[in-house]
Amino acid sequence: MALSVIRFDMRVPGLEPVEIAERYAAAVDMARWADQVGFDMVVLSEHHASPDGYLPSPLLLGAAIASVTERIPMNVAALLVPLHDPLRLAEDLAVLDHLSKGRISFVAGLGYRPIEYAMFGREWTKRGRRLDQCLDLMLQAWTGEPFELDGETVQVTPKPYQAPHPMIFIGGSGPKSAERAARFGFGYFPSAGDPALAEHYRAECARLGKPEGIVALPSGPGSVFVAEDPDKAWAEVGPYLLHDATTYHQWQGGQRSHVHSHASTIDELRAEGIYQILTPEQTIETARSLDLMGAITHHPLCGGTPPELAWQSLELFADRVLPALREG
Repeated sequence: MALSVIRFDMRVPGLEPVEIAERYAAAVDMARWADQVGFDMVVLSEHHASPDGYLPSPLLLGAAIASVTERIPMNVAALLVPLHDPLRLAEDLAVLDHLSKGRISFVAGLGYRPIEYAMFGREWTKRGRRLDQCLDLMLQAWTGEPFELDGETVQVTPKPYQAPHPMIFIGGSGPKSAERAARFGFGYFPSAGDPALAEHYRAECARLGKPEGIVALPSGPGSVFVAEDPDKAWAEVGPYLLHDATTYHQWQGGQRSHVHSHASTIDELRAEGIYQILTPEQTIETARSLDLMGAITHHPLCGGTPPELAWQSLELFADRVLPALREG
């Protein structure tokens, strides 16, 4: 049975600061509610230099969510590791791991926007090497033991709540990402639902003598909104979904992704099927068609969707879909 996921990336096009604050408060409240009603996971994302306010600080939002939830795991997908100072990132993740009592995991990603690397003074052409270096330092830091770095003795505390560290996946869309995941002994979460990537990862694990981690090939719709009347909901929510889709398309270029839309109109977006607005019955049918690693991903504030519309979808899912899924 598919996972029930609630995702936030906090696009808020054209809103004023007071309205943006309200959207962040709504996201935290929705995560609290999702924890209570039985969702399986909260997913947060990271991007920078986005005029529509895309979430730049997923760990901060994760800390706010951790403070109002008790059960639900959180995953940052993707965390753009090369843009960060690795020691500070190791510290922040360790603290969040304690705040959440071991409910944080992340997908280590390179990203696909050179503007983000320029913003932080990182070299785009060396992004793969930097990711490897950052991960090596973070793993060493999480031992809690002093070590030498650039001629100085450094020590990162506290050690993470999870031993030896939070669960890590490697993201990406090509063979090098599969090789990196195998080399580090991490799980693999490619952005493209390509079985050949999973096969390459498993072959690399075997070649290196490393145990296989979890392979999470994406499947299912990119985003689901639940409504009694999908036609009416498309009229209300469609412009927000289209903003999300077209902005990602402008960013992604040739990047392979399970959720890469090429739509330029709401009708085209609806026909593609990446963003779906389904009745409760259709949502149940879709969920039952997916395997255990598939997901019904709710993106309630997608593209700036107003909270009052988002809550209609969430509550309908909780009332009509979740009970059926629990029955199997």
